Amino acid sequence: MHIEPGLVASGKLWMGYAAAGGVAGYALHQAWLALRERGVVSLVARSLVTTALVLCFFELLPHRPVGVSEVHFILGSTLLLLFGAAPAALGLALGLLAQGLLFAPFDLPQYGMNVTTLLVPLFAIAALAGRIIRPQTAYVDVSYRQALALSTTYQAGIVGWVALWALWGGGAANVSAVLSFGAAYLVVIAVEPLVDLAVLALAKTLAPLQPGVLLERRLYRPETV
Repeated sequence: MHIEPGLVASGKLWMGYAAAGGVAGYALHQAWLALRERGVVSLVARSLVTTALVLCFFELLPHRPVGVSEVHFILGSTLLLLFGAAPAALGLALGLLAQGLLFAPFDLPQYGMNVTTLLVPLFAIAALAGRIIRPQTAYVDVSYRQALALSTTYQAGIVGWVALWALWGGGAANVSAVLSFGAAYLVVIAVEPLVDLAVLALAKTLAPLQPGVLLERRLYRPETV
């Protein structure tokens, strides 16, 4: 996932870095909370796993350029449910950075915009999950409706941020390309909830293993337990 190089002129890239600075501060706060709750080993282990998964999502899963960006299966809601908000955020940020450093150095100037586009919707669905998933419900027991709400919100957030950057960079001239990009993401919205439920069903069959240091505790344990 990236904003096409040149879409936002170099003189306007500062807005992306400013936004990234704000979201980085919130991500570090969430990481600190996760560190206090589960310890450094769990946070580092989960973050390394999510980083590797994100890099695989970007490079191995089907993706194609549409309009102002690329359509990817990022599976943000899957990462959130399996690993928690902080490890998912760190994995998205580091995986995106690794992609830029290893495979797409031309994307690095847009890193601030791209990481903001990934992380703000992630934190939005983390808050949404707290509202639509009852405390008595473990994540392995979420319904299709709940998974759809999380996935739709995440993908809509990505489209919204991409639209913001495109309009910031080129104004009304980019409206048609933004609409094409948003329409293409309807496929992701249709597929991702099914992926979520399939992964959670697999996790449920492995429930006797319990989360250990690699998985989110809420995956198997309701908040009230």
